[in-house]
Amino acid sequence: MLFNSYPFILLFLPLVLAGYFWLGRRSNLAPVIWLALASIAFYAIGSWQFVALLLLSIAFNYGIGHLLIVAKLGPSPRKAALALGVAGDLLVLGIFKYAGFATENVNALLGTHFALHILLPVGISFYTFTQIAFLVDAYRGQVAAYALPHYALFVTYFPHLIAGPILHHKDMIPQFEREETKRPDGHLILCGVIIFAIGLFKKTCLADGIQPLVALAFDARSPSFDQAWCGALAYAFQLYFDFSGYSDMAIGISLMFGIFLPVNFNSPYKATSIVEFWRRWHMTLSQFLRDYLYIPLGGNRHGRVLRYVNLLITMLLGGLWHGAAWTFVVWGALHGAYLCVNHAFNALVPTIPSALARPARIGGTVLTFLAVVVAWVFFRAASVEWALRVLQAMADPSHIVFGREEIAALVMIAVYAALVWLAPNTQTLLGYDHANRRVGENLRAGRMRPLFLYGASLVLAFGILGIQSHSEFIYFRF
Repeated sequence: MLFNSYPFILLFLPLVLAGYFWLGRRSNLAPVIWLALASIAFYAIGSWQFVALLLLSIAFNYGIGHLLIVAKLGPSPRKAALALGVAGDLLVLGIFKYAGFATENVNALLGTHFALHILLPVGISFYTFTQIAFLVDAYRGQVAAYALPHYALFVTYFPHLIAGPILHHKDMIPQFEREETKRPDGHLILCGVIIFAIGLFKKTCLADGIQPLVALAFDARSPSFDQAWCGALAYAFQLYFDFSGYSDMAIGISLMFGIFLPVNFNSPYKATSIVEFWRRWHMTLSQFLRDYLYIPLGGNRHGRVLRYVNLLITMLLGGLWHGAAWTFVVWGALHGAYLCVNHAFNALVPTIPSALARPARIGGTVLTFLAVVVAWVFFRAASVEWALRVLQAMADPSHIVFGREEIAALVMIAVYAALVWLAPNTQTLLGYDHANRRVGENLRAGRMRPLFLYGASLVLAFGILGIQSHSEFIYFRF
């Protein structure tokens, strides 16, 4: 089921909210079970054939976690239990996500013709990573014993299940356990509706609105210089507003239930370096890769060379996490290389004279954005060869069309660029503070109510009117 669909907005969400708060007046546990069942129903509506896999994954990881938390195991059995849990998760992920990719490469190398077609379960990357983090923390002794309904809800919670953010048990389960979250809070519901409306507008009007321009670069067999740039920039903005819209909607929906989700998107194109970009883009994935891959690999503790090797490995695997294709491997390798260059530059030029600080920030923002756009070409293209064709066109100003369609595209891209670099983001507008569980304090104090509410109503109306029959989020594929 899509957040940007009439059945979800008009039927599913109101029904689940009403049941959650009605049960919340009678029990502290019943609303948790209700929300977990509703989340599984949400998943089943779009991917019923994978519900059993999701439930088996929850049962398997909860069982391994129980062994690590409750059972009095010695050091060796504990390591064995963790290894079994992580290996089991990675095996399932590998079969469903990478077996087809591996078969294709074996066929290409050996000239064989094996055929393997396995459907990718929606959200498998997200719920697998979430549970691996849980097992690792349980092994480290950083997890309390959780009841099965709370754990099941933590994994299946529908605002995040399909496309993130990647949740952490320490953040979410205590919120599910609190009685206060089961009572309707008018302020949180109002803020949730406003944030959801902004996200819906970003998705249905902005991301879907610019999507046709992407074809200028990625559907043409030999795009011109201006077509390649327009298409690449259009995709950069489409992905930006698509992911930003989903992140807003997830936070908004969750707020209506009184649950604060972590911020996953913080104006990444305003970053002045690629290091900062990864602190702003898909923030929960970056934290997961840092805490459960980069640091266990050694991080920066064994010298500069090994630090760069660890960065490259982390980003290569991060690229593969996004998809089983060489285009994603190249995308991850590019970002790994960008990060190495960035860290090397910071080591060589630790401080910049104050007189040059502002020009350096502007130059850094432009350079970072261009580097990200080049990498997005691989992320979007159907093959590495196709991506190289687009990049070759972007580097060849001798072939320019600049017709009516290209001029209109440039105007549209300029409007989107102004929104990205000049407008405040949603969490700034609403004062969303995940750490302190606060949002909309200015709204609560009445300092911005009339104008802000009129604007939010208009945005919600445009967002609903812009809903198309079937417009998936780009991150649904991962």
